[in-house]
Amino acid sequence: MQEAFLHFLWKFQYFDTTALHTADGRPVQVIRPGHHNTDAGPDFAQARLVVGGVEWAGSVEMHLRSSDWAQHRHQHDPAYENVVLHVVWEHNHLVRHPDGTEIPVVSLQPHADLSLLHQYKALLANLNPVPCAAQFGQVRDIHKRQALDNALMGRLQQKAREIGELYERNQRNWEETAYQVLARSFGFKINAEPMLALAQSLPLKILQKHADSLVQTEALLLGQAGLLPADDTDSHAAALRREYRFLRHKYNLPEPLSAAQWKFLRLRPANFPTLRLAQLAALLHRRQRLFSSLLAVQNPADMARFADVPPSEYWQNHYHFGKTSAHSGRLGAESQHNLLINSMVPLLAAYAEIAGEQFRTEQAVALLEALPAEDNKIVRMWTDEVGLTVKTAFDAQAAIGLYNHGCSLRQCLSCPVGVALLRPAAKPEL
Repeated sequence: MQEAFLHFLWKFQYFDTTALHTADGRPVQVIRPGHHNTDAGPDFAQARLVVGGVEWAGSVEMHLRSSDWAQHRHQHDPAYENVVLHVVWEHNHLVRHPDGTEIPVVSLQPHADLSLLHQYKALLANLNPVPCAAQFGQVRDIHKRQALDNALMGRLQQKAREIGELYERNQRNWEETAYQVLARSFGFKINAEPMLALAQSLPLKILQKHADSLVQTEALLLGQAGLLPADDTDSHAAALRREYRFLRHKYNLPEPLSAAQWKFLRLRPANFPTLRLAQLAALLHRRQRLFSSLLAVQNPADMARFADVPPSEYWQNHYHFGKTSAHSGRLGAESQHNLLINSMVPLLAAYAEIAGEQFRTEQAVALLEALPAEDNKIVRMWTDEVGLTVKTAFDAQAAIGLYNHGCSLRQCLSCPVGVALLRPAAKPEL
């Protein structure tokens, strides 16, 4: 039994309300259960109740046992002074306000439908990654859509908060923040963290001073990444080593990253960090007004034009230093889509929040709706094992968000699908 189940019962009034009464026998009528508070403070705010014929307005606090009030030290917290009802599963202790007045307490256990508790426990005990996988097809599409929409917006907000933290650390500089977000995206998950660490150790303002020279831009990125060969493998490696030694001394750059921080094993050559850094160098060389260029992206075709920049001739014949292999060196369509999903869309969401330009959120959502769904383990689980239709990047990002922040944490009571499945048979569907 979890406290979240009590919140669920109270929020939707899924219990017998006809004979509700306090522990000392006073009848209780719920006019308004209140707004569920997921932050600090009482669990439900702005409730309206009639207790023993007297109407009260205030907060409702919930615990499995009434003695938990003292264990959580609510009696010392001013935020709980306006609690007008204490709702518990088991009443085992009187609770009072600091002035000595007793707080009315209601035990829900005698009034609850225990079959709901059994269903809830069955969901939690289910070993399937998506607890409701076997029942998912029984739920109306409106509930599925609501769950996915909520998950998508929650995922966008989370990414926006992360970028907002970067923005603050960068002294509210959008160009520097966009550069770091883009660099992290060029790591394509496997090398995302070293890419971000590299960008944070090599400020954009230094790269911009040498953006007219592709050789110097490559030298700074690959040198600070710790990926330049220790010896003069070939003439290009030798030129980059010379440039990096000079530029590192000139700008007093910190110790470069270790080559051991980068992952090559089991990666396709097109994803080798050496090539990705060469592609990023070419992009920074060609698109020197980075953030404004990104804000101008309206659709996948715009992103293709933004990102379709060939690396230097050397990297059109190499994936790694000293090993020739002819290829175009350009970012493919799938990689461009990944950059849109993992850098452009979160940047738009963060900018909408910080700059107050809410239409940017709509722009971010429109980009996701215009992109095909990515193929990964979580998306395949939803399509193959649950039967969810995933067509666009919007669908895929929503499914990933729902799994990461809902299903994997067993947050069924916060999910419209879980709520629909746990609805008592006697209650009309919302």
